[in-house]
Amino acid sequence: MITLTATEENYLKYIYQLGEAQSGLVKTNDLAYKLEHSAASVTDMLKKLADKKLLTYTKYYGVSLTKTGLHIAKKVLRKHRLWETFLAKNLKFTWDKIHDIAEQLEHIQSDELTDKMDEYLGFPKFDPHGDPIPDKQGNISIPNVICLADAKLKKQYILQNVNDDSAIFLKYLNKIKLQLNDKIKIIDKEEFDETMEMLINDKMRITISNDAAKNMYVKSI
Repeated sequence: MITLTATEENYLKYIYQLGEAQSGLVKTNDLAYKLEHSAASVTDMLKKLADKKLLTYTKYYGVSLTKTGLHIAKKVLRKHRLWETFLAKNLKFTWDKIHDIAEQLEHIQSDELTDKMDEYLGFPKFDPHGDPIPDKQGNISIPNVICLADAKLKKQYILQNVNDDSAIFLKYLNKIKLQLNDKIKIIDKEEFDETMEMLINDKMRITISNDAAKNMYVKSI
């Protein structure tokens, strides 16, 4: 059994998440930016994880997870998203607070606790931000979504997923009363700055920036 620190687990988790968007290969600078660490310290950690056979690292090229590294990354991510679900559903935390708390709880090592919580919650497939939760075997239900910034005028969509890393952004969504599973219709889009005017649930009109739209994901209906 491999024993890892919380920092090492975080590296594997973020490499996995970045790799989903980059065809599995992650650049060192992208990881440093995500973790807010120096490139030198990231390189040192990658070498340590490579020595443990958890990733493959090639200087100037990038990094990818081994089979064992991928298994651990999904396991950490599963715990994180189950804790987010528990905190929101059972303890009534707002979605702008659950990410930071789950960052601490995801490093609890008890598989029995994780499995019991999964069962207690009814084996959820998605967390409160709409992110897929890996099951016990590491399988993930991939949502069929597009970025709201790429959505088309006059079409109907359902809000399926939002960026969970920014508490400020999630507080903004609370302020404008936008929630997961809300129905969205794009009424107008400014050519100058791509600001969107939208109709929410066929009754409420709101205007959002292109930056906000880039942090939301929708499904066509």
